[in-house]
Amino acid sequence: MTGGFERLAAALADRYRIERELGQGGMATVYLAQDLKHDRKVALKVLRPELAAVLGAERFVQEIKTTAALQHPHILPLFDSGTADGFLFYVMPFIDGETLRAKLDRETQLGIDEAVRITADVADALQYAHEHGVIHRDVKPENILLANGRPMVADFGIALAVSAAAGGRMTETGLSLGTPHYMSPEQATAAKEITARSDVYSLASVCYEMLAGEPPHTGASAQAIIMKIVAEDVAPVTRIRKSVPANVAAALGQALEKLPADRFPSAKAFAEALTSPAFRGTRQGVGGRASGADSRGDWRRAAAVPAMGLVGVLLAALAWSLTRPAPPAPVGRFQIEWPGFGAGTGVTVAISRDGTRLVTLRSADGRTSLHLRRRDQLTDVELSGTEGADNPAFSPDGNRIAFMQLGTIRVADLSGGPPTFVTDSLVGGPGLAWGFDGYIYYDGRGIRGLMRIREKGGIPEEVSTLDSTTKELQHVWPDPLPDGRGVIMVVNRGGPGRGAAENDGIAVLDLKTGRHRELFAGVYARYAPSGHLLYVTRGGTLMGVPFDRGRLEVTGSAVALAEGLSIRAGMGAVDLAISNEGTLWYTTGGGVEGTELAWATRDGTISPFGHQVAAPEVRDFAISPDGKRLAFAAFGIDGGGYVGVMDIASGRQDRLTFDQSYEQVAWAPNGKSLVVMSATGGLFTVGADGSPGPVRIPGITAYAFEPRWTADGSRIVFAVRSGGRGLNDIWTIRPGLDTVASPLVATEMSERTPSASPDGRWLLYRQDRGTSATAATFVRPLVNPMASLRQVSEVGGQPRWSPDGREIYYEGRGRVLRYGGITAVPVLPGPGFAVGPERVLFRAEGLTKFDVAPDGRFVLLRTRGASEPRQLVMVENFFTELKAKVPR
Repeated sequence: MTGGFERLAAALADRYRIERELGQGGMATVYLAQDLKHDRKVALKVLRPELAAVLGAERFVQEIKTTAALQHPHILPLFDSGTADGFLFYVMPFIDGETLRAKLDRETQLGIDEAVRITADVADALQYAHEHGVIHRDVKPENILLANGRPMVADFGIALAVSAAAGGRMTETGLSLGTPHYMSPEQATAAKEITARSDVYSLASVCYEMLAGEPPHTGASAQAIIMKIVAEDVAPVTRIRKSVPANVAAALGQALEKLPADRFPSAKAFAEALTSPAFRGTRQGVGGRASGADSRGDWRRAAAVPAMGLVGVLLAALAWSLTRPAPPAPVGRFQIEWPGFGAGTGVTVAISRDGTRLVTLRSADGRTSLHLRRRDQLTDVELSGTEGADNPAFSPDGNRIAFMQLGTIRVADLSGGPPTFVTDSLVGGPGLAWGFDGYIYYDGRGIRGLMRIREKGGIPEEVSTLDSTTKELQHVWPDPLPDGRGVIMVVNRGGPGRGAAENDGIAVLDLKTGRHRELFAGVYARYAPSGHLLYVTRGGTLMGVPFDRGRLEVTGSAVALAEGLSIRAGMGAVDLAISNEGTLWYTTGGGVEGTELAWATRDGTISPFGHQVAAPEVRDFAISPDGKRLAFAAFGIDGGGYVGVMDIASGRQDRLTFDQSYEQVAWAPNGKSLVVMSATGGLFTVGADGSPGPVRIPGITAYAFEPRWTADGSRIVFAVRSGGRGLNDIWTIRPGLDTVASPLVATEMSERTPSASPDGRWLLYRQDRGTSATAATFVRPLVNPMASLRQVSEVGGQPRWSPDGREIYYEGRGRVLRYGGITAVPVLPGPGFAVGPERVLFRAEGLTKFDVAPDGRFVLLRTRGASEPRQLVMVENFFTELKAKVPR
């Protein structure tokens, strides 16, 4: 289908506006479209290109007209049909419901009354069509739509129209009419004459599945199913489900007879038997003889034996038709509109290996969480407990999802229930993956190489070693190979937690030896089951190269496959996922250009900061006590994280650190030094003029972050990650006096972002249960903090004191302020601690961090907008293109 979706949309633009694909069947692809003339939603079905290629267009349109006159309450009418730019199409109403197949996939078995009612209604539709000379020929759950519980039969006579129009050339298409599970024996043996009794058999097969949970005949292949249809009796439905009434079982038995003459003469007679309690027929159920049966079945069986030779010949011919190599599946590309998609700094898309489930990170009402979309559904479902999650990864069976959340790895079961904690040991930002060996692989924050841990938790182990001789700083974005032999990963040289550096490379780790080998330059890679590596260059080009996973070697040249893939600023994350059956997902555009500083007043007036930090991305900042300088932690062009100080008036910037990556900064009250956090979780002091250089604060053994000095400069309060719990506590240390840090607030919940009030009496912090959605702001006494507790607000983004201590500010994302901005809460005078009503000061789109200057103004850090909107792209049958462009 050259041109794909765009060419089809252009060909029908004067009649239909195609909105999106709804699904694919054996003969056609179905699209949701708007009928421009009648202003209504329709289902537009386009025949498969390999089928359309051998059909005579005029004959197809002529044959399909015979079905257009069918008007029945249980028949989906035909609105239109025709040809456009080589496409053969027909149009039906769009039913906002589900197919019987979807219902059976979800429920497996239906109630007996419901199954009988659906069958009777469909039989009524078949009877009407048969009386008008139309045989359906393809009755199956996929062609029965349920609108408010009422069945509507679709594609009436389409199989006949296709067959007639093809004029005996159906074998050229590699397709067969009818679905093997529901074919009548005469269809299975390619009989020339197909009567209404064939539809009766197919409908009975559908009814049987609604009651038993599976079709009358199953098998590992189409040939095996067809052989059983021709040669084997059906198991009695009562053998599988004893509660089925005798008349229903008997009606199914007669409708599923091998010889058409032994079945009901009409669909109406079948429906009457199903609904008549007195009906017993000639069989008790299906596949078992009634007592006192005559000898007709015996001679019929005897007579059938010689005929099996002919049947064998027919089966052999049909098997060749079904198993002969089919033409390559056509490639289709689609841009997907997904409200709220794309929030987060890591990977935001994961696809199950069978391609039936997609998990995306979405933003709504100022919060992000993971959402599950099943391929056969039009809506997605939020996964509870995943607020603030990042980097989702499916388990090999597709039933669970692992993700990162606040420095931990957690696993959620897609069938429901809260996520379970796996580990918080050395969990960095750049990615995780779930291997076939039962391990979850993740990066070790630059302290260690690649790490892995059992999917149910335990002690993490290091599986790769950083090579300092080639300046490797981190092993990130792992992708375990299917056979458990090795892992594809990215060698990061820009600094722990930073990706997309010029000298990053794609490498393969041999799990047997623990050694890794760099293959070529790149920032992200994934193994494709077609025997290729897909990787992304620093410029956003998707490349494909043949790869032998047995030898862990590249076996050919790389070829460019797509341009403009989005790469997250700094982190190096790329949305690139592929299923085993060849559906590719990736994103283009939308890359954040960086960050910018701005001034804001209480009335919401936002003005330029004057001078910007000379780095692509600022991660943290703090304004000096005198308001004249700005300390910042930024990431340079090379991806390395460093601390600097900028003179606000002149814009002069001095770099203070060079030895490792730093991510957070805070001023000492005297303005002469800073406390900074390294990417490895250590706290250091550094002179505001760079002298002395970073000096580690001794006595802090846990992973420490978010440091703040008290106003008198006597101590530092900071958050630590509690080993084994996946939560955070608040600790303190008096540099130069304490040999070890001690806890201030340690509860069963998670506490972070601590700061002391200007008068030194109160400790302000955020508390949550491990997710940002459950956060709230609290205050305790700084001395003896467990003595009392006061809640300030129901939300708690980055709480800060005003310079005089009379107000508390926080970046609001919750009940009061959903989309970013500053909220103020007055602190009431008095001996105890009390607050007044909170008030939104102003909104600020893109706000990530803020600080308060001594004069009461706010300094805001905001993300700069993307150069172009971010798009989610899906490529169907991608392996067709990959194998053609990158032969193995």
